[in-house]
Amino acid sequence: MFFPYKDDNPRVLYPYVTFGIIYFSLFIFLCQIFLNSTDASLASKLVYIFGFTPERFNIISIFTSMFLHGGFGHFVGNMWFLYIFGDNVESILGHVKYFIFYLSSGLFAALGQYATNPNSELPMIGASGAIAGILGAYLISFPKAKVHVFVMLFIFFTTFIIPAKIVLGIWFLVQINGGFSEFGVISKGGTAWFAHIGGFIFGVLLIKKFQKFQVEY
Repeated sequence: MFFPYKDDNPRVLYPYVTFGIIYFSLFIFLCQIFLNSTDASLASKLVYIFGFTPERFNIISIFTSMFLHGGFGHFVGNMWFLYIFGDNVESILGHVKYFIFYLSSGLFAALGQYATNPNSELPMIGASGAIAGILGAYLISFPKAKVHVFVMLFIFFTTFIIPAKIVLGIWFLVQINGGFSEFGVISKGGTAWFAHIGGFIFGVLLIKKFQKFQVEY
């Protein structure tokens, strides 16, 4: 088990959009916590309304689902990955293109999940599909960047500095393994593996296209 906690890749632009997404997601998450404490049934209903449910495909819900989370660990894990890797991708794209890229990654992530289980009645929520696109973009743009990771070896924790291409390559292999291990199994909820896979592939394949027409900043 490993977890990246920082990189040695200096940013060029101040990541206004990355921080904006984090702060807005935090606001929504705090609202979810408040609703859960006051009216759990309403909180659950809102997840079904604003989460993306493949069985009742609604493209608007794909975008609203990116800002909902299922718990503290889900929220913190997603925002931490975005914090580490998002600023550098924002630097190479510029603020506007980065935001479009982020939303596009989330869109293709949801379509990836939809393609594998279009009849699912479970709502999908979370920013992880969009963030997977950021990870794919980072892999292509900064493969040699040094990433600091916590690693658990049996009962011991240690740290390593590993090239991004290895860290993100392992992350993607984990998603592949998780996705195909559950393929064809009736899901009762959990990780949307194919959303991660779809978002990551989008980031890998499309980051250069987004950069191609980039204006100078």
